[in-house]
Amino acid sequence: MSRFFRSGDDSSSESSSEEEELYSEEEEEEEEQDESEEEDDDDDDDESEEESSSDEEGGKKSGAARFLRGDDSESEESDDDAPKTLKSAKDKQIAELESTIDTIEKRQKIGDWGAISNEFDKLNRQASKISERGQTPKLYIKALVELEDAMNETISKQKVTPKKMNATSARGLNAVKQKIKKLKQDYQSQVDSYREDPLDFLASDEEEEAPAPKAKKTKAEVYADQVEDDQEGFATVGKGGKTLQFTPESIFKHLRGILESRGKKNTDRLEQIKIMEKLLEVAVTPYQQIKVLLTLVSARFDLGSGGSASMPLEHWKAAEKEISTMFEVLGTNKEYVVIENAEEWDDDEKPPTLQPGEKYIKIPGSVVSYVERLDDELTRSLQSIDPHTSEYIERLRDEGLLYDVIFRGLLYYEMLAKDSSLQTPQDSLNRIVMRRLEHVYYKPAQVVMVLETDAWKKVPAEVDSTITPRGSIVDATALLNVLCSNLFANSEGIIRARAMLCQIYFLALHDEYYKARDMMLMSHLQETIGSFDVQTQILYNRTLVQVGMCAFRRGLVYEAQNTLQEICGSGRQKELLAQGVMIQRYAQVSPEQERLEKQRQLPFHMHINLELLECVYLTCSMLLEIPLLAQTGSSPDIKKRVISKTYRRMLEYHERQIFTGPPENTRDHVMQASRALAAGEWKKATNFIHSIKIWDLMPNTDEIKAMLAKQIQEEGLRTYLFTYAPFYDTLDVSTLSSMFELEDRKVSAIVSKMISHEELAAALDQVASTIMFRKGVELSRLQSLALTLSDKSAQLIETNERTLEHRTQGTANAFDRRGGQNQRGRGGGQRTGRGGARTGGTGQRQAGGTQFTGGVLGGAVRG
Repeated sequence: MSRFFRSGDDSSSESSSEEEELYSEEEEEEEEQDESEEEDDDDDDDESEEESSSDEEGGKKSGAARFLRGDDSESEESDDDAPKTLKSAKDKQIAELESTIDTIEKRQKIGDWGAISNEFDKLNRQASKISERGQTPKLYIKALVELEDAMNETISKQKVTPKKMNATSARGLNAVKQKIKKLKQDYQSQVDSYREDPLDFLASDEEEEAPAPKAKKTKAEVYADQVEDDQEGFATVGKGGKTLQFTPESIFKHLRGILESRGKKNTDRLEQIKIMEKLLEVAVTPYQQIKVLLTLVSARFDLGSGGSASMPLEHWKAAEKEISTMFEVLGTNKEYVVIENAEEWDDDEKPPTLQPGEKYIKIPGSVVSYVERLDDELTRSLQSIDPHTSEYIERLRDEGLLYDVIFRGLLYYEMLAKDSSLQTPQDSLNRIVMRRLEHVYYKPAQVVMVLETDAWKKVPAEVDSTITPRGSIVDATALLNVLCSNLFANSEGIIRARAMLCQIYFLALHDEYYKARDMMLMSHLQETIGSFDVQTQILYNRTLVQVGMCAFRRGLVYEAQNTLQEICGSGRQKELLAQGVMIQRYAQVSPEQERLEKQRQLPFHMHINLELLECVYLTCSMLLEIPLLAQTGSSPDIKKRVISKTYRRMLEYHERQIFTGPPENTRDHVMQASRALAAGEWKKATNFIHSIKIWDLMPNTDEIKAMLAKQIQEEGLRTYLFTYAPFYDTLDVSTLSSMFELEDRKVSAIVSKMISHEELAAALDQVASTIMFRKGVELSRLQSLALTLSDKSAQLIETNERTLEHRTQGTANAFDRRGGQNQRGRGGGQRTGRGGARTGGTGQRQAGGTQFTGGVLGGAVRG
């Protein structure tokens, strides 16, 4: 205390002691306030009520407070200052409630249901705060009933009024309707009491005062009270520090709360999943189990809904088990069906029962959507894993579990389709059949049969399939035919096109080239593929490549090169087959486009080996281009044609190399084999081709190498005849057969084919087994070069004239080289040379300057 107060009388000493007591009380209040900062807002309201009530207490102030200016002191302020009215926290809340009700009534008069919906939410929050400390406000019950009556009146008017409500008000009206329907279940008894006698309800039993606030507990004491006496000693604590009780009766209440919070910010999805797992444990009826499983699987899928992140592995496996459990529950209790067109059951108190005349209890849900999402999440997971690790192999094993789920889903939809009263959409059945087809079309037949056998083992013996009956599928080809035929008959558009492409891919993969080719041509997809979605275009490119490689394995070089030309000739194989993203130098790709491109990428186990594809394409191009180059070199009058520009560029680049070392990669092997084949060294070319290690990845490697050796021998013979025919008068067939180690009959057949196609100017004497060449047709090397020079000179003259026409802008007489009369040079004269004198505009142009007649070479060409 200050020394001025110490010297006072007894009253001052008493006041000082009272002041110390006042300060100590204030310090205790501050400590209590610090401890209660972590409590709910209701506790804060209690404290404010206590403080306001203490302020209202009369009596003199003691201690230093009596020296302060207050209400009791004689102030010299003006009489106009009215005293302030202090309200308790409860009175303030009631006032806010009345204000909100008044606002709702005003909005009702103008029919602004969008604003009413927002104000109604505010009213519910205010009423819940008041209800927590005591009885539910009667004003709130009254407002709830009046709002329901106004809502019903508005809905009845809308049915007979031709003018429709605007979209915002319609949404607000529907929202208010749903909220009132839900709230009436909680306040049904009070609403009924108000409707019986409103005046008696408002007059009787005035709202009780809130009970005295309980002594505040520390945080540790709060959690200690929530601990249950179970074996672990822990309990689930919900919002507000209350222990959640999981009973079969409370399942639907918990589920509705979870569904309402789904998609909102600051929602702990993992906590919701844990709650639903406990709800599943206490579920006793099939309806409860199915509802919890449907909600639980949806919540797990929400974990992988963000951006490029895939669903966590443990949740994917849990979702797979829960979907399988749901199929078992539905199979055991056939009166319950999950279909898309069912109505939602709103009553949380009692579950639906089987009504007279009905065979099923319909539960809203889409099984095919769950199956598709499970498939997509596995694909996303495989995209994000390094394919060269053991983790990828472990993850790939889950595809067998996924195939089982797809198979069980197909059996379930077949069961629904048998009953026409359920009106099962055909599109759902087509979608799940397509998923099954997409998991088998790219696999070898042995793997497909293993998947199919394992899937049937997990199905009860009494369950059978209408599309693929048990025991009817003897091999993978029959399975593909049945699935595709079903989709051809019952689907259209993209699904039908994808089914056809899958069947063509499977046939090509198993060396059924002619069937695959005929189906591809009859489908006419090459004419309309540009109008399909990107995924279908990728499947088309993959099928085209597989057909080309099938033709190569069958020894059909021309067909293989012609089929692969469209994909491999573009230089964008990786992008067109969805096996990687091409980074182009000047292309500007937005982040959204890049994200979509990455999402389209195929998992590594579905890739087609790009190195093998390039090797096949270059080898086929070599076997076709080298004889063509030899033919055009010896007969320049033949129109030059290019089969593969990509191969020609590589060959020209390789020939420009000053030093050529031993081949290091596939491209080098093919280029050096091409040079050896052009020089007639077919054995050397065969060795280069056989030394390519990528052939080991193909089935029947030895047969492929033997086929390539035979093709190189035949094309070497054709190249030799094209190159050296001008130097022969006659040539013995046996000589050629010994040079290229071919049979005489094979050599005769090749020569006869060349003669019939007018590729070789010769005649075959079958009696003497001799080839007689006709002279005067082939040109010598000097003649060929002279003709080439003449062609290039003509092209140069044409280019110069085109340039002159462009510069003179098509002026009349621009190409008249005679000194015509009344002609004027540009600017009144013509320069005869750089810096030369200017002559008259009517004079003849002199040689030099811009005048060009072609000289001796031009005259020779024109003559």
